[in-house]
Amino acid sequence: MEKRLLVVKHVEQEGPGYIAELFAADGWDIQITDLSCGAVLPHDLDDIGGIVIMGGPMNVYEEEAYPFLKDEESFVRRALIDEVPVLGICLGAQLLAKTCGARITRSPKREIGWFTVAKTQEGLKDPLFRGNPQRMTVFQWHEDTFDIPDDGVLLAKGRICGNQAFRVGHSAYGLQFHIEVTPEMVEAWMRDKKGIDVNKIIRDGRKILESFSDQGKRIITNFKKIVESSLQYRKIITRFVNESRWSERRQINWWEAV
Repeated sequence: MEKRLLVVKHVEQEGPGYIAELFAADGWDIQITDLSCGAVLPHDLDDIGGIVIMGGPMNVYEEEAYPFLKDEESFVRRALIDEVPVLGICLGAQLLAKTCGARITRSPKREIGWFTVAKTQEGLKDPLFRGNPQRMTVFQWHEDTFDIPDDGVLLAKGRICGNQAFRVGHSAYGLQFHIEVTPEMVEAWMRDKKGIDVNKIIRDGRKILESFSDQGKRIITNFKKIVESSLQYRKIITRFVNESRWSERRQINWWEAV
């Protein structure tokens, strides 16, 4: 098992941003799989330390237009079964929720720009948000929302769109908001967009850049620690426990029985 982070992209302009920057700075190999270019998801996750699933303009139920979404759902299920840490962002969070049997529906209102989300009581205790304030400023760009999966834990809520972050199992997370975006990414996404106040969003972003990037980077760093802990545990299991006996003895999670 290597220090390799798999980043799954759905469209060219939605890349890993700060995520790749922070992982690479700590010696991680960043493997980017862009499904919009015909790339194929790996079947073997033994050499993958963690997975980040990015956003995209498509909806999770548009499988006819985007056939890779169905394959991706199977891939996410395999990651859950193998207990590989997953961080789903925006579309990635919706894919994680859908894989776990939750509904994906239209949000009460489309959210584009800077919003505040608040950690729940469970979110206050969760290691992903450790070190961040109870109310966090985030960047949003979505029109759909997710229900919380059975046995999932709601970690953050918003005023317009209630469900903003959740966890399934020990190390699979879905965030409706974007923590990875750099100022250059925000401005690129805004280019030529109609129906929104682009200038205001860019101005507001420049005002809160430092606090936003600090909070986002803290979440990314916390996820990296979760991945590193999981990777160490998986190495120990692989080295010292007979695989067939481990498969028989370990708890069967609900998503494996589907």
